[in-house]
Amino acid sequence: MTNELAKWSKAEFKIYMLLLCAKFDHHETEEEITLIKSKTDEATFNKIYNEFACDEEDSCFEKIEDAINQHEYSIKELSDLKQEILEVFNSDNKISQREIYLKKVFDNILY
Repeated sequence: MTNELAKWSKAEFKIYMLLLCAKFDHHETEEEITLIKSKTDEATFNKIYNEFACDEEDSCFEKIEDAINQHEYSIKELSDLKQEILEVFNSDNKISQREIYLKKVFDNILY
C-alpha cells in the first residue's frame, strides 16, 4: 500500500473518515453525502471520495490509524470529530448495528 497520508490535511482526513461512516452499513444515503459535502469544498470532496472509492475496508482502517498517528489532535478536536461522526450516522434518521460497531471502533481509535 502506498502511503498517501502524509499529504492529507486534517480536513481531508476528516472527510475520508466521514465517508467511511456513511458507507460502513453498505448503504450511503443522499443525506449522509450531502452532510459530508457541507463540511468541505467540492474539489476536496471529489479528491477524497475518489481515493476512498478505490480503497477496501481494511485499508481504510489502516489509513485512518496512520493519519491519526501522523497528526496531533487536541482533546477538543477529537471530541468535535466524534460529534461529526454521530451527525453522519444520524443524518438518515437510523443507526444500523454496523454503525454502532464502527462508533465503538472509532471511540477506541480516537480515545
